[in-house]
Amino acid sequence: MSKRNKLRALFAFSSLIFCSLQAKSQEPAAEIKSIEVKRPSDIRPLSGALDNRLFVNSNSPEIVRQEGILLSTFPPAGKANPAAHLNLALEGNFMLFSHHINKAEEGERPRTLHIVALIHNPDAKQKNTVKILSGASYLSQPDAPFKALPAIEDNPEGLIYAGPGDRITDDYLFGKRNYEFTKSITLKPLETKILFNLPLPVRKLSPCLNGRSSLMNLKSKGPVYLATIALYAKENESGSEDAPLLEECMRILNEGNLAGPRDKEPSPPGAGKLIYGRVAGVQRGSTWKVTLSDNATDVPKLRIASSGESFSYPLSSLEGGTFGTQQVQSAPLVVRYPDTAYQAHGNYGVEYDLTLPLYNDSQDSKEITIKFQNPLKSNQKSQTLNYLEPPASNVFFRGTVQLKYKDDNGSAQTTFTHLVLKKGQESQELVKLKLKPKGRRMVEFRFFYPPDATPPQVLTVTTL
Repeated sequence: MSKRNKLRALFAFSSLIFCSLQAKSQEPAAEIKSIEVKRPSDIRPLSGALDNRLFVNSNSPEIVRQEGILLSTFPPAGKANPAAHLNLALEGNFMLFSHHINKAEEGERPRTLHIVALIHNPDAKQKNTVKILSGASYLSQPDAPFKALPAIEDNPEGLIYAGPGDRITDDYLFGKRNYEFTKSITLKPLETKILFNLPLPVRKLSPCLNGRSSLMNLKSKGPVYLATIALYAKENESGSEDAPLLEECMRILNEGNLAGPRDKEPSPPGAGKLIYGRVAGVQRGSTWKVTLSDNATDVPKLRIASSGESFSYPLSSLEGGTFGTQQVQSAPLVVRYPDTAYQAHGNYGVEYDLTLPLYNDSQDSKEITIKFQNPLKSNQKSQTLNYLEPPASNVFFRGTVQLKYKDDNGSAQTTFTHLVLKKGQESQELVKLKLKPKGRRMVEFRFFYPPDATPPQVLTVTTL
């Protein structure tokens, strides 16, 4: 055996051994038994609606172990597996979200998986320019590892995060552009190019598991087709890996089938046992922007509750979790694969921008608090939200929220708060404000719903 081949074999063997050396699981500590606590609140549907912007959502299969097409909006004509192509042209402003995981089982040789996005100009005569207005992409390891964080922290620069979904939405909230995506792509007539080619390495990780989340805002002058492809890097003689080329990606696009293994199939809407499923399709809706008001005049007013009372708005509510409002906020899917989710449950990457024109219609000064909370999911109409004391151990939300308001001295404030909410957690207040008799106070609440979170949550305004 040549020296080069010996080195290659040694490198592969050491990587395999590294992935096999997984720490033995320890006995979990006994959890403190939680008590369910009911908090009265007027639970209201969120006024407004999602916008009409198309949003490509590539999230199935989440764990990829077989190369193939993750999502394709290309036409099926001329393709070896027509059912793998959803036949939807994208034009103007649209979004792209992608989240997938590479995993090598114990004893397997770890290989880098690449998530590749292809973009195609179907016009036979005119060239097309696609602008990448913003983009963020992070790996779980080493970019954004999941780690224990406090329940609430000031996050003025967006440097606090746990997990890639948390980090990409932080970037969008702060208007950052951290991943070096190209700013524009020009496509000749009938040309296909790589929009991005992002590695998912697992070598030197224990366990051999890594995820990547990406979020992009694009604008196309003319119609385009888009696909996300999963394929492994090619190992060369030195033991290093080469990223797949356009030709290899085109072969998968034209001749390949859907990547695998397929996730658990969702239950049809209205079925008894609810299985949401993973999303693979194009949704309609990327932003929910509204001024919340309880009057129809030109000057909107959101009357605060009586002393000691609260009102709450479910956010990212979904089938089986509307808190009795019957409002499902999940973005509808324009096209989808039959074995994937019926709606974009969780609204990953969707922006919520809510303005609260708070008004104290009483003759007394009042003090209010605003909280972002994680009550136990419910679909029943009730006058209470139910929490756990102490909260369960599993995290349901990691993300940063923004508040804009004038403080009690009249000074404009913009705050960014990172929250880690566990199942059944009430959370601490984001802000406390005083309203004079007949006084007004405008508050803007904004965040991008982070992947890795489990919906729904609520926004609660309490009069003390």
